[in-house]
Amino acid sequence: MRAFGIKNYKEPLREIEVAEPVVGEGDVLVKVQAAGLNQLDEKIRTGEFKQILPYKFPLVLGNDVAGTVLSVGAAVRGFKPGDEVYARPRKDRIGTFAERIAMAEEDVALKPASISMVEAGSLPLVALTAWQALVERGNVRPGQKVLIHAGAGGVGTIAIQLAKHLGATVATTASHHNAAFVRGLGADTVIDYRSQDFEQLLSGYDLVLDSLGGKTLEKSLRILKPGGKAIGISGPPDSGFAREARLNPVLRVAIAALSSRVRRQARKLGVSYEFLFMRASGDQLRKISALVDDGVLRPVVGKVASFDETPGALESLAAGGFRGKAVVTVTN
Repeated sequence: MRAFGIKNYKEPLREIEVAEPVVGEGDVLVKVQAAGLNQLDEKIRTGEFKQILPYKFPLVLGNDVAGTVLSVGAAVRGFKPGDEVYARPRKDRIGTFAERIAMAEEDVALKPASISMVEAGSLPLVALTAWQALVERGNVRPGQKVLIHAGAGGVGTIAIQLAKHLGATVATTASHHNAAFVRGLGADTVIDYRSQDFEQLLSGYDLVLDSLGGKTLEKSLRILKPGGKAIGISGPPDSGFAREARLNPVLRVAIAALSSRVRRQARKLGVSYEFLFMRASGDQLRKISALVDDGVLRPVVGKVASFDETPGALESLAAGGFRGKAVVTVTN
């Protein structure tokens, strides 16, 4: 089976031949038709998460998929061959840059009926990230103030729409070129990150969704009101993540140390910081599908590449220059 992966960390993504997926009793075998590209794929390729996500090689990359069910395991009850589905496979079963993938039934949902396969392939990881940050952890309620960094990016485009749906007043950072675009998604306030300092313009926020880390995260803590929360998806990871990932005690201590400075700053300000490494959830994807089909959320696909172009598409992801997500299309 054709796939794109690596045989060691830091190697360029390249085409490799891999065995057909093994379909367990509770698995769904899917013909991949679209696969979203994410910064997570590049971070896995370079070994950034090798201490906390130990993978075996050769490793097929890819964390988003939309496609058609080919077969199901004996214990599967929710899907049948021919169903059009989408998913973010769980972290130890990634590999959507391939012609076929087997995934746990619990991670899969029927794709929204109102959008294309390419649009569906762009959604799972970023939509689940937004949902888990804003609904599950942030508990965003009407009247609250939410700042979403990088509003024209993959997570940002969905998070703005979801936060607005939840009744929040939404601020975002974006380039001047993208200001009208993110306002169209629902942003009430747009900060031009190239010429304006959001810390000088915003205050009293309930929640910040930070995808940038570093100094941006530190400044984000200072625009929160007492009791507010910053949720980071770029890092640093915290002790809560270490517990959820069931890391060994030595790694737990090391992980906690990575975020100690940020957590200490947050405590002094009377706010909190949490790291979010989103998880697979077919149940949440079903709720997201309903919002898409109701017209509440719309996917934003800024770039489409062929399956053969997957390595170059991943390489160019860091350069940006497009709105929303990049997606590769797979023909079998």
